[in-house]
Amino acid sequence: MKAIVLFLRSLSELPPGSVTGDMTTREVGSTTIYVEHNGGFRMVRDCMDRIDVVYEVYSLDREEAAELAFLLRDLILRRAPNTTSGDLFFLDTNEISLPDYEPDAASREHVYCGEFSLFYVEA
Repeated sequence: MKAIVLFLRSLSELPPGSVTGDMTTREVGSTTIYVEHNGGFRMVRDCMDRIDVVYEVYSLDREEAAELAFLLRDLILRRAPNTTSGDLFFLDTNEISLPDYEPDAASREHVYCGEFSLFYVEA
């Protein structure tokens, strides 16, 4: 996940400091793009791996949450392939589910969640 977080943080289109792989230090009300591992598998032994990644975009403003979620989706699908980040080289990406509205009942924030897969090899 570290390489994915590093890649997303390198994208100037996303708000600085918004991408995280750990929610422990997040403050309610701060615009956040949270990514977490959600499975994956090896396609061909020692050749290529796939990781499934769930993302959640939190904001007090519903329009901002939706716009960021769909921007993240577009950036992953268009910019991740053929990119090196950390110790991984991203070969391709695939959308599993487009962003869907899932408001957070506890914090009362607007949340859009989606999922994608990344196919990669070690760089």
